[in-house]
Amino acid sequence: MTRPYRSALYIPASRPRALDKARGLGADAILFDLEDAVLPAEKAEGRQTLAAELAKGGYGSRARIVRINALDTEWGEADAVAMANAACDGVLLPKVDGPEDLDRLAALVPDKPLWAMMETPLGIIRAAAIAAHPRLAGIVMGTNDLAKDLGLRNRADRMPLMQALQISLMAARAYGRVAIDGVYNAFRHADGLKLECAQGRDLGFDGKSLIHPDQLAIANAAFAPLAEEVDLAKRQIAAFAEAEAAGQGVAVVDGKIVENLHIVTARATLAKAAAIAALEAEE
Repeated sequence: MTRPYRSALYIPASRPRALDKARGLGADAILFDLEDAVLPAEKAEGRQTLAAELAKGGYGSRARIVRINALDTEWGEADAVAMANAACDGVLLPKVDGPEDLDRLAALVPDKPLWAMMETPLGIIRAAAIAAHPRLAGIVMGTNDLAKDLGLRNRADRMPLMQALQISLMAARAYGRVAIDGVYNAFRHADGLKLECAQGRDLGFDGKSLIHPDQLAIANAAFAPLAEEVDLAKRQIAAFAEAEAAGQGVAVVDGKIVENLHIVTARATLAKAAAIAALEAEE
């Protein structure tokens, strides 16, 4: 069963109340943040707080991913070593410029999946090499940092970022990695979030990284299979099975040809819907 990543919510790692509240939130993944959300003076204590809360458990089947500080900071290596032994499902490295950054993290975290923030121009240029890293589980778009480095003007349609989004997604898909879209900053603007989630889903992203719990329901709905998509998938599978039994290589559903490639997509749709249902049954 495929783990869903419709919503990936950033939670400050230094705040015990927020860490506890996250246990009851409907996020598919939690991005425990030791980087931007934690003040420099609180980073060492935040690392200890997070490790203690992770040890308590209670996060169910949600993916527990920890974003550490960059390895060229004074906190990064200590973060990595601490999370190597923590009860988490992966370690997210910010500002990945190339696979050598992941090599360095892999040496510090020998047994957990690695994740890469795609948020630098060099990282986008080298996206395929990053995605090819054997320890990589997925990527998270860091659209705020990337926008800063590019000096672009933010637009609702995200056209200035489109090349970077598509290059990163293409690299992730080429190597079978999870791909999570960047954050939407105006967390009280529901209509804008809906549009950006729809765009990310249409592009092919698995889900959206989020900065506030109020964004969860919109992201979860946007990145879940629609009821009509589930129904179509079931009918395609049934029709194709019937066609195969009759010695035919194609079927017709709703006036459209259905071949084996459509069945692969249909089965993936049903697997995702089942995984979402199983996760939501825990809540």
